[in-house]
Amino acid sequence: METKDLILKESMDLFLTLGFKSVTMDEIASKIGMSKKTLYAHFKTKASLVHDASLHFCTKVCDGVDAISASESANPIEELYDVKKFVMQQLKGDNTSPIYQLKKYYPEVHKKVELMQFDHMNGCIQKNVQRGMELGLYRDNIDTGFIARMYFIGLQGIKEITVFPPDQYPVHELYDQYLEYHLRGIVTPAGRQILNEITQSNHD
Repeated sequence: METKDLILKESMDLFLTLGFKSVTMDEIASKIGMSKKTLYAHFKTKASLVHDASLHFCTKVCDGVDAISASESANPIEELYDVKKFVMQQLKGDNTSPIYQLKKYYPEVHKKVELMQFDHMNGCIQKNVQRGMELGLYRDNIDTGFIARMYFIGLQGIKEITVFPPDQYPVHELYDQYLEYHLRGIVTPAGRQILNEITQSNHD
């Protein structure tokens, strides 16, 4: 792995674990095992590192989601749960603080990431909905563009910790609840049967 890629990976691990505001350049250099001088030779400021690491991470997650979607090894309903599981693993679980810190202290970076997410997710969800309609698992009278946008807006909404405090709504459970809420509005009876089996197994 090239030095710059290693810095991006290791710094993002720290950001997601401890928070974008909390982590110092000293801690990043120490974790990687390099001098701070070498770190600054690649990134002149912490802000530039946060910017590049966040966009690099977002691209990595989008590529992973694409791979899940392209395999078509699962039906569209299962696919959304597979995507959710993958994204949660990448975000390192239930800690909402890092994303909150990114939005509060690096709003321009957060906005860029959000736009990247929308551009990517819009296409993925439209493809998912189209395939679900073709397989008879989603209703055939829905607007794929509308559903994709509502899905994105809902995901952004449940990240608002002032609306969904983590102590009342643990992130993992909240994402499951949102996904079920989304799907119940678009599934056919055949799709509902699959969804019921998934939600039942998640509760067991």
